Amino acid sequence: MRPILFSVLLMTCATTASAQIVESVGNRALGMGGAFVAVASDSTATWWNPAGLATGPFADVSLGRGVTDIKESLPARRDRVSWFAATAPAIGFSYYRLRITDIQGFRPIGAGAVGREDTRAGVSVRSFSASQLGLTVVQSILPGIHAGATLKYVRGTMRAAMDDETRSPESLLERGEELDSGDADNRFDLDAGVIAVAGPVRLGAAMRNISQPHFGGDTFTLPRQARVGAAIDAEKAGGPPLVLAVDADVRTYATGSGDRRVIAVGAEQYVWARRIGIRGGARWNRAGDRERTATAGASVAARSGLYVEGYIVRGGSIAERGWGLGTRVTF
Repeated sequence: MRPILFSVLLMTCATTASAQIVESVGNRALGMGGAFVAVASDSTATWWNPAGLATGPFADVSLGRGVTDIKESLPARRDRVSWFAATAPAIGFSYYRLRITDIQGFRPIGAGAVGREDTRAGVSVRSFSASQLGLTVVQSILPGIHAGATLKYVRGTMRAAMDDETRSPESLLERGEELDSGDADNRFDLDAGVIAVAGPVRLGAAMRNISQPHFGGDTFTLPRQARVGAAIDAEKAGGPPLVLAVDADVRTYATGSGDRRVIAVGAEQYVWARRIGIRGGARWNRAGDRERTATAGASVAARSGLYVEGYIVRGGSIAERGWGLGTRVTF
């Protein structure tokens, strides 16, 4: 009786699973707390705002990896991402490899419906992996106003299991990452964005996962995400190489660790003839647990146009921890 009930609970919980946060990719972006929609101009604009490529360098290539953990209590979550992106002013190519694992606790089953032995709460262990290939194109609409889109091919696999044992969130996440591979689903999707630049002022808007592709039947969804942003580039006004930015999600979207609707602020400044970049930021989730997160990051030029970059993330009530490292070549 118990395995059947656990299977029903697992399917019920899985059908509501939806996960992937905006703040997953990019050492610059995540060092600035995710306030990047209006700032995006390097190759990670293929993730943040495709239109930003029109305002960037002649060519930019980035390679990186990041990890984010929320594992102090249930629900727990781990995001792993690796990326490669290469862009020119009007076109870009990107590859993102995602692994999203989350652990959900079930409510105990009512004793009146089943025997006393079956009143324990169970744990849902789920893991989604995806490979995403993207082609980005940009078009100038008016002087200073650009639109862009990324056509994505996503190959994703959803895995799920049930655990009724008492384990730490860390060990449950490890188990999720070790689940056997399932059948892969192939989907096409689209991201789109616009950006406007007038002197030191930058305004941007982007929408990701426009078709909301489903994987594993309806057990996992890449949710539609819409975000707007504004930034001031002081260097364009004759000041120091300093950028101040703010982003806001337009709509709430669901993840395995709760609903999200984020406001993010961030800053970036280059010093020593642009050989070192320093970043800091913060974000507040205005939905779900309403957590607060602080971030910091840096870029160091190993030689002209070649940067080693990284970031760290530290959360508040949900004890979020994250880091990333990568390299970027720009000219």
